[in-house]
Amino acid sequence: MLVAASTECYRDLPLHDAIGRLVDLEYSNLEIAVDEDGIQLRPSEVESNFDKAVALCRDTHRLNVVAYSVNIRATGEEYYRHFRAVCKLAKATKVVTLVVPSSELGTPFNEEVERLRRLVDVAALEGARVGMLTTIGCLTEDPDTAVVLCDNVKGLGLTLDPSHYVCGPHSRRSTSKLMKYVFHVHLRDSTKDALQVRIGQGEIEYGRLINQLRKVHYNRALSVHLDTLPDVDHTGEMRKMRLLLESLL
Repeated sequence: MLVAASTECYRDLPLHDAIGRLVDLEYSNLEIAVDEDGIQLRPSEVESNFDKAVALCRDTHRLNVVAYSVNIRATGEEYYRHFRAVCKLAKATKVVTLVVPSSELGTPFNEEVERLRRLVDVAALEGARVGMLTTIGCLTEDPDTAVVLCDNVKGLGLTLDPSHYVCGPHSRRSTSKLMKYVFHVHLRDSTKDALQVRIGQGEIEYGRLINQLRKVHYNRALSVHLDTLPDVDHTGEMRKMRLLLESLL
C-alpha cells in the first residue's frame, strides 16, 4: 500500500502551491482534486483547455499521481462530456483511479445505477476505473446500499472513507463487507460526533482497517484527506498522519 495525500488538504491554495506543500511534508504520492467548486482544477477547464490541464497535472515535483477526485456540477450531457475529459486526462497522465460521489439520498436506485454504468463505461474506454465515494447524505452512507450498487454495476468500486461510517447514521453496521470493492481510501480521524478531530483523538482504527484491506490483497493508496481545524496546526496534523500510516505499513 502507498501513503498519499489529496490536494484538497490545501483547498484554498492553487494546485501548484498545494502540491508544493505536500512535497515539503515529504509525501511521495498525490491525489488531485478536479472540483468545479474549487480553485485548483475544474472539470470544465479540463474540457475547455485540455493541454493546459495535462501540463498542470504533470508538474507534480515528481510526486506520483494515484487518483483524481472528480466533482462535476454540470447536468445532462454536459456532465458526461466533463467526465469524459477527465478520463482522457487520467489516460494522458497514466492515472487509473477516479473518485466520484454517489448521488444524494432520495435519488431513485435505478437512476443511480444507470448513471454509474455510464460512468464506468466511459472510464473503461480510457483505461480508468470508478471508485464511488462513501459519504454521509448520499446513497453510499448505508454500507448495504453501497454493496448493492457495486453488485449492480459491473466494474464499479468504492473509495472508502471510514469516517462517514464512524460519524454517520449507520455507525453500528459492519463495513467488512465493503473491503473487496475498495479501489481507493480516504483517511482522517473521527468520532461519532465529529467528522474530523485531531489525529489520535478519534475512533478510526487504522491498523485494523489496513489488516482488513490486506486480507483482500488491496495494494493501492491510503490518501490523507484532512480539512483545516480551528486552532490546530494543520501542517503538524498532515505530518503526523503520514508518519502514523507509514509506521503501520
